[in-house]
Amino acid sequence: MLPARRHELILRALRSEGPCTVTVLADLLGASQATIRRDLLQLEDEGLLRRVFGGAVPVNGHDDPFADVADVRVEAKDAVAARCASMVRDGQTVLLDIGTTAHRIARHLRGRALTVITSNLAVYEELVEDKEIQLILLGGVVRRDYRSLVGFLTEDNLRQVHADVLFLGTSGIRPDGHVLDTTAVEVPVKRAMIAAAEKTVLAADAGKFPGTGMARVCGPEDLDVVVTNAAADAATCAALREAGVEVVTV
Repeated sequence: MLPARRHELILRALRSEGPCTVTVLADLLGASQATIRRDLLQLEDEGLLRRVFGGAVPVNGHDDPFADVADVRVEAKDAVAARCASMVRDGQTVLLDIGTTAHRIARHLRGRALTVITSNLAVYEELVEDKEIQLILLGGVVRRDYRSLVGFLTEDNLRQVHADVLFLGTSGIRPDGHVLDTTAVEVPVKRAMIAAAEKTVLAADAGKFPGTGMARVCGPEDLDVVVTNAAADAATCAALREAGVEVVTV
């Protein structure tokens, strides 16, 4: 079994069963205990679980509810969203992540001949009456306060689709260009979105530099473009460009 698949199954087990021992995980995955210990070490380094004596426990991160951040840095987010929407060509398939910036991107896509795939309930509500857009809502467990769908159903759905472009959200970007999230349950979905897309565009207003987050989503090598505001941290933008990422400022 590939390491990425083992990691996915370990996180799924922790989400559904709670704390698990190395022995239980090894039996579940048909892997050696040494292999599981190495997996747990890597997943802890990425902020996706916490190791304890004999096993691991899930990490329960905290992020702000959708309603609490919808009216924060509105002008900056909308400028980023408008620029992102301008990158989309009619006829393309667009994958939209959770969050308020993705919701604003959806507003700028209204009325266009596109296919939009999303786990963002605010995006769904924005586009559900738009006859021009073919709208695909991913399945999963509803996080009501965060207007998102998560879990193994969401991840499995994403393996069945392919998008021309993903607009990815984040809670923060490290100075070295690594993308973070504040809650571990969203990370597997974000990674599945990256795998499902031909091109990944990180939509991050200047307030996300450096931003916050305990869990690593991806590195700069997984990004094609970052769209942000002119006020974004210059050193971080330089690190992204050095890593081969196109940085677009608005």
